[in-house]
Amino acid sequence: MNSSVHLFLLTFFTALQAGTWSSHAAHSPSPEEFLVGFRAAPDSAVSSFQPLLSDSSGNYSLGFLRVNPNQLTLSVLHVPSSVPLWSANTTRLAIWADSTQLFFNGSLVLSDARTGVFWSTATTGDRVWLSNTSNLMIQKLDGVTILWQSFDFPSDTLVENQNFTSTMTLVSSNGLYSMRLGPDYIGLYAKFAGSGRGPDQMYLKHRALEAKAEIVEGQPIYLVLKSGGYLGMFQNGSIPVDVQSFNTFQQNVSGVRRVRIEPDGNLKGYYWTGSSWILDYQAISDPCELPSSCGSYGLCKPGKGCSCLENRTAHDSGGCAPPGNQLSGDLCGAYDSRVRVVRRSGVELPFKELMGYKKMASIEECEGACEGNCTCWGVVYSNSSGFCYMLDYPVQTVVAVGDESKVGYFKVREGVGKKKVETWLGLGLGLLFGAILIFGVVGLGWYKWRSRGVKGYLEEEGVSGVGAYKDLGGASFRSIELCEK
Repeated sequence: MNSSVHLFLLTFFTALQAGTWSSHAAHSPSPEEFLVGFRAAPDSAVSSFQPLLSDSSGNYSLGFLRVNPNQLTLSVLHVPSSVPLWSANTTRLAIWADSTQLFFNGSLVLSDARTGVFWSTATTGDRVWLSNTSNLMIQKLDGVTILWQSFDFPSDTLVENQNFTSTMTLVSSNGLYSMRLGPDYIGLYAKFAGSGRGPDQMYLKHRALEAKAEIVEGQPIYLVLKSGGYLGMFQNGSIPVDVQSFNTFQQNVSGVRRVRIEPDGNLKGYYWTGSSWILDYQAISDPCELPSSCGSYGLCKPGKGCSCLENRTAHDSGGCAPPGNQLSGDLCGAYDSRVRVVRRSGVELPFKELMGYKKMASIEECEGACEGNCTCWGVVYSNSSGFCYMLDYPVQTVVAVGDESKVGYFKVREGVGKKKVETWLGLGLGLLFGAILIFGVVGLGWYKWRSRGVKGYLEEEGVSGVGAYKDLGGASFRSIELCEK
C-alpha cells in the first residue's frame, strides 16, 4: 500500500476519532527524548492515539495513531486539536499488535518481527527529540548535530517557519493532489491518470512576482510559512521574491500557523486560536476552479453548485460516473467494456490555460482526433478560437459557461461489471428458457403416456376409444371404475 493511501486513511479516521483518546493515553506521561535502547509496542487498550514522545510544551506528541481498527501510522499530532502534522512515509501500514515495534538503535525503526521493516531513518544518532515546533529530530548527544529531521520529509502539511524546498513534495491525504516547486513558481498537480500512468496534470501555477527581489536563474527557490501571515518564496537572503498574503497578513495572532494541501486539491492556511483552527488563506477561492470539485463527469455551475454532464444522471458525493465505470488508465484494450459518447455545449475546463491544445478547423476534426485514440477520454473545443483541448485522463469536472460555442465530447466507459451482469443475466435467461422447454417436452410425453394408458384400460373394459375418455371429462381412474360398476 502506498503512502497516498496511508495519508487518506490517516485523515479519515482521525476525523472520526478526534477527541477520543483513551484514558490510558491521556494520563500516561511520555518522555521528552528517546535514547539508544528505546522500544515500544502498540497498547491494545488504546483506542485512538498512543503518545510515545512529547515536546517540552506538551503541544505536540509523537506516537501510534490508529487509522482503522487494526492498523497504525507513526505520526506527530497537535495535541490540543488531535490534528496530524506529520506521518512517517511507510512502505505499508503496520498492524496494531504486539508484533509491531518502534525502537531506536541509532536509527528510529518501525518494524514487525514477521514482515520486516516498515520505515527507518537510517541514521547513527544518539537521541530522538521532538522540538516545540513539532520537528522530530535524530541528534548526536551534543544536541547540535542533526542527522535527520521530519521537517525535511513533510506529508500534507507545512508548519510555521518550516522550509519547503524543490526536493520536497506535499501530498494530499487521498493521494490525488500534490504541491511542488519549479524554478520560479509554485505548482499544484493532480494525479488523474493514476499512479505511474504519465505526468500529473498541473492545475495551478503561481509564478513569483519578484516585486522586492529578482530570481537568479539556475538557483533553487524555497517556500516558508511566516508568522507574519504569508507564504514567502525566497532564493537568497531574507528578502522574498514573492509573498502570498493571508487574511491576517502582518497581524499578530497568538496561535501557531499551518498550511495543508486538502483532499479537494486546494492549498489552505490556518491559525490556531487556542480552541479551533481558523481558515486564513486558500489558493483557489472559486470552487469551480478546483480540479474536480463536482467529481468525475460533473458539471460545476458558478454560484449554483454541481450537476452532471448528462442530464439523466443525478449528482451525488461521488460524482456522476455510471456504476462500474473505471476511472483510471486509458481505453486501450477495453474489449470487455462498452464506450459511449456524451456531448455538451457551453462547457470549458477549469484550468485550460495550463493544458496543451491544438488548433483545428472544426469540432468534427477535434472529435475525430479523439474518437480513434484509446488514450483520449474526451475533448473540449472552442469554435471562436479553434483550440482543441484533449483529455488524456478520465473525465473530471468541467465548468458551465454562457458561451454555447464551447463544446465538449466525452467518452464514458461502462465498466466490466455491467457487461458481466448482462452476460450472467443472458445466461440465466437462456438456462431458464431451456428448462421450460425440457419440462414442456417431458410434460407432453407424460401426458401422452397417461392418455395411452387410459385408452388401453378403457378398451380392456369394453369402452370405445378416446371418444369415451373425452366424454368422461375430468373423471379420475377411480371414477371410471365406479361408472362401470
